Amino acid sequence: MEQVTVIKVGGAVVEDPSQLTTLLDNFAAIPGKKILVHGGGRRATKVAAQLGIESHMVGGRRITDAEMLSVVTMVYGGLVNKNLVAQLQAKGVNALGLTGADMDVIRSHKRPLKKVRMDDGTDEMVDFGYVGDVDRADGKRLAQLLDSGIIPVVAPLTHDGNGNILNTNADTMASTVAKALASYYDVTLIFSFEKKGVLSNPDDDDSVIPVITHESYKQYVEDGTISGGMMPKIENALEAVDAGVKKVVITLAENINKEDCGTVIN
Repeated sequence: MEQVTVIKVGGAVVEDPSQLTTLLDNFAAIPGKKILVHGGGRRATKVAAQLGIESHMVGGRRITDAEMLSVVTMVYGGLVNKNLVAQLQAKGVNALGLTGADMDVIRSHKRPLKKVRMDDGTDEMVDFGYVGDVDRADGKRLAQLLDSGIIPVVAPLTHDGNGNILNTNADTMASTVAKALASYYDVTLIFSFEKKGVLSNPDDDDSVIPVITHESYKQYVEDGTISGGMMPKIENALEAVDAGVKKVVITLAENINKEDCGTVIN
């Protein structure tokens, strides 16, 4: 089958002009069909603070009340998404900005109360607010865009089919897109961010864990090596592998075009 590369870029890279320029240059250079999925949480936190809205995170995921939903919709679907589209157009990439609501590409439901492991090791029931858990993604529609020479740039927003936008984790969005395309293409999914990979020691940038499996991930969580926002990233990566995505890598943004870099998930 034909190859497709799905790149997810995190908020820290989006916020750094130098890192972002490098990422977009490398993304533009990727041959063939490709999709960019972006975060923007740091920008959303900054804009919210400017508006006097406090941000709350639990287990690496954002609590989204009505006020925060307005902020993330504006920031993710507007400010961040359209800036990325404009910069890619300047690099000769015919990009199209999308949320999950556009073309009904990704539909979700409002997350129910969920048990979450807290930093102190206890479990608590958490109301995440207007956060969407994905129900389905339309790989055929995405494939039609790709086959037309269009490069989707996907913001981390979905909809419930009843007129409501929902905030959805960007790593989940990337995994969802990759899984939806796995029936049509050989898909490589790359989670790119500001580190070289998943680190065994957060204070040592060279302590990259080369391979993570289901079994080793459980052990890393139990012994505290992996925690916080890295957990949903790896969980989404493992789900993508289970769903038939050919290759999943977590790596430094500037290394998305390089082989044998970062952490391979299998």
